[in-house]
Amino acid sequence: MGNIAIFIFFLLGVILVAGANALSNLISPKSDNLQKREPYESGMVTKGPTWVQFKVGYYLYAILFLIFDVEVAFLVPWSVVYKDMGWVALVEVLVFLIILGLGLLYAWKKQALKWE
Repeated sequence: MGNIAIFIFFLLGVILVAGANALSNLISPKSDNLQKREPYESGMVTKGPTWVQFKVGYYLYAILFLIFDVEVAFLVPWSVVYKDMGWVALVEVLVFLIILGLGLLYAWKKQALKWE
């Protein structure tokens, strides 16, 4: 019974995503002109190369931001049920924060947060 439910759930997800994509292609306004083919759809001619490679540091900074943003997403539900769980929840969240703090310390030592 469980495998059938998982398969139906997966199939329903695929159908809904494919249906949403097909529907958006059918009802979206279409405009095909030369200005739409410009890189930023502003109609202005670009100056210089349009493909510019960004430094890896920007991506590292963004990934670190996402990691700590997800940390907040985990702490919000924890704070809601903290009173019901007692000391066990406090110890678990402290371990979680210590591990994340060690990750931040490691990133700091590797100078991943240095903006150049």
